[in-house]
Amino acid sequence: MICDCEKSWGFFGGFVVEEKKIVNKLSRVGIFGNVLLAGFKLVAGLMGKSGAMVSDAVHSLSDVFATFIAYLGVRLSMQPEDEEHPYGHERLECVASLVLGLILAFTGLGIGYEGARKLITHEDLAIPTMLPLVAAVISIVCKEAMFWYTMYYAKRLNSTAFKADAWHHRSDALSSVGSFVGIGLARLGYPIMDPVASLVICIFILKVAYDIIKDALDKMLDTSVGKDFEENLRSFIESQPGVECIDLLHTRQFGNKIYIDLEIAADRNISLIAAHEIAESVHNSVEKQYPNVKHIMIHVNPGKEK
Repeated sequence: MICDCEKSWGFFGGFVVEEKKIVNKLSRVGIFGNVLLAGFKLVAGLMGKSGAMVSDAVHSLSDVFATFIAYLGVRLSMQPEDEEHPYGHERLECVASLVLGLILAFTGLGIGYEGARKLITHEDLAIPTMLPLVAAVISIVCKEAMFWYTMYYAKRLNSTAFKADAWHHRSDALSSVGSFVGIGLARLGYPIMDPVASLVICIFILKVAYDIIKDALDKMLDTSVGKDFEENLRSFIESQPGVECIDLLHTRQFGNKIYIDLEIAADRNISLIAAHEIAESVHNSVEKQYPNVKHIMIHVNPGKEK
């Protein structure tokens, strides 16, 4: 007997409305904050003769596009199921995360190229003024605050796209740390450290980009949720009334949701109705215990003869 059980999202209309409000608020804060910060750092870099701060400004500007793509991906993923997409649109958020990771990677490579060019040619190696140093401190504080703000709501939404966006903010804060060190050393008489700081920023950005892209691909390729989750889930299901054992348990990630294929064994002498009630009970219990589980396919096998 197969029990094909899926959540009815109509009951969560109020929750979806609240999610959309959070998404809109996160997007406004991210876009507005990054535009102001990017403009400030660009002016500080140009006026203060700091290539590292100009690179940092470009990084902040890329965050504007990142936040917009995160917003677009999350809103599209919230669309309900339809005839052409009976399993929903959650993977669109993974697509958004993938695009974010690629934008971040190209930004990092561009910054690294410019830093390497200056190191090789020794062009534009001027001593920065105090202004870029002040801008770096302001950037570190602002971007770290935006990281924690975005990550808090990203966890509430369980949104991979906004988690990626939060790491954009954190990588920008780290790049500003690199800028601060490089500009500080350049002001002490080592102008070569300004482009070196750009290379350090490039490494930070590429590492974050790799993590984001890998996570997005894992969730697009039906990767299992992981051994720890499956062992916890197995113990929970085996403790449910009427379940003799688990014959098969597969999990896969579908965007920020989880799909489960499950085969359980029940007393071979009970009625079809009783077997269905066990499957329904398991479904409801798992769904309540693990809110990210969107779809469970349960097959009930006859247990061993006693």
